[in-house]
Amino acid sequence: MLHEVKFLSYNGRDDVYGWIYVPAAKAKGVVQLVHGFGEHSRRYFHMIVKFMEAGYIVAADDHVGHGKTALENDTWGNWGSKGCQTMMEDEHTLKQLVQEKYPDIPYFMYGHSMGSIICRQFLAKYGSELAGAIICGTVGPDAVPCEQGIAALKPLVDAGKGAEADPALLGSLLGGLFSRIEEVKIGNEWICHDPYVQLDHANDPFDAFTKPCSNEALLQFVEMIQEVNTLDWAKQVPDIPLYNVAGAEDPCGSFGEGVELVSKWLEETGHTVTTKIYEGYRHEIHNYSDLKDEMVDAMIAFLNGMVK
Repeated sequence: MLHEVKFLSYNGRDDVYGWIYVPAAKAKGVVQLVHGFGEHSRRYFHMIVKFMEAGYIVAADDHVGHGKTALENDTWGNWGSKGCQTMMEDEHTLKQLVQEKYPDIPYFMYGHSMGSIICRQFLAKYGSELAGAIICGTVGPDAVPCEQGIAALKPLVDAGKGAEADPALLGSLLGGLFSRIEEVKIGNEWICHDPYVQLDHANDPFDAFTKPCSNEALLQFVEMIQEVNTLDWAKQVPDIPLYNVAGAEDPCGSFGEGVELVSKWLEETGHTVTTKIYEGYRHEIHNYSDLKDEMVDAMIAFLNGMVK
């Protein structure tokens, strides 16, 4: 069964579009899937199907400025003006809609890349509502030069230029992601070694990665990264089981170091966290043909351990 849902964004402007995928079986729980920067939730269809086959309902939306939400609202790359917690608050609204239909079963959250940041924001504010969470493609504190980005972007937003877009600013923020890429042809080679995954990502009509991103959206993006990359963030997270997974060649996690640092913060603040780093893989570990089944099966085993 598939439900399509629509709700007003926290930004007060956009209608957010989401989907609830329901297996034809008694559900063990719900997994809310939170996608990354410049993409959309259907890029995770393999994972959605695997979760459903394992007995889990999957809920996912397309963030403001992304995917079908951007298409229907004509707001590609524009996230509104309510601040860096907009997407996180939208995920909370989606969770409430899902639980109205499917109450009283364990609720989990999975977030990849920027979705891992949103999930971490969610954990700090609403984590007590979850039975567990998975952060994937974890973004560490050194992935993006946040202070430099804020210094460049905030004056533009304050001057009324928040809706404008300068592709050079995005390039300066994400340039470090190519530090181990020998040859750049498309501009997304850091996500995966597989050229077919790169082409699929670049040519996807619902993918906003290659579309202009507004100055205000970029400012919110770097503020989101800053917000969750401190020990103080970990202190706000409730004591629920956590799974932290990434590729060892993922620049967003500083090639494993940023991923380990996030787990270290959680451990130092008394949390139970399982950390898994796959050697030889870049950012989108869920899109490698030789790894995607293994990594999703490991996440399902993590979930199953909590619903028994």
